[in-house]
Amino acid sequence: MAQQLLMPKATAVWLVDNTALSFDQIAQFCKLHPLEVKAIADGEAAQGIKGLDPIATGQLSRDEIARGEKDVNYKLKLSDPKVRVPESKRRGPRYTPVSKRQDRPNAILWLVRNHPELKDTQISRLVGTTKSTIEQIRDRTHWNSANLTPMDPVTLGLCSQIDLDLEVERASKNRPLPTAAELGATLQAAAETENLGYRYEREEEKEIDANAVFAKLSSLKSTRRDEDEDDNF
Repeated sequence: MAQQLLMPKATAVWLVDNTALSFDQIAQFCKLHPLEVKAIADGEAAQGIKGLDPIATGQLSRDEIARGEKDVNYKLKLSDPKVRVPESKRRGPRYTPVSKRQDRPNAILWLVRNHPELKDTQISRLVGTTKSTIEQIRDRTHWNSANLTPMDPVTLGLCSQIDLDLEVERASKNRPLPTAAELGATLQAAAETENLGYRYEREEEKEIDANAVFAKLSSLKSTRRDEDEDDNF
């Protein structure tokens, strides 16, 4: 990674005001045109820009400036940074090892079935595939559709659970609210159904007990009638 000077114009303003370096040296160091550096020195350019001390930022040493002031043809060199900032990688399709590429269709099928809210671009980021392959699996036109089996991409090692949860959360934010029909099609709460069988059995028991009581009462009445008739004789 090539080193780059921080705030070139502000650095040029400071070098013009605080050193005896030539315009060409400052232009070469700050990646500016010599005429632009001359305009800065004449006050025609970079007005309102506060000078940035390259020594304080660790991009240039006093010895390096002294060498440049002694030799007009000397080219200033950036100092090695004390802390190296890693270069940010460009985000693109996830790379999938060759050994796991055969599992991608199964993972795509799992994502399509279990997370229909995910967009094709999100699935592509998770498993490193193309939109055409996703469309073929959605439409069941993939050449190997008959042999595909839905498999969790996290289990297959194609993506992490954190990445999957993040994509699902992003997709859920853009998901429309459920309609009244969808809300009506939901299952009943457990509290409403857990005592249903118990109540039904209790009602049957009540009916059975009532019949038994009436039968017993009628039998007692008939017995008393028989005893009264016997007494009359």
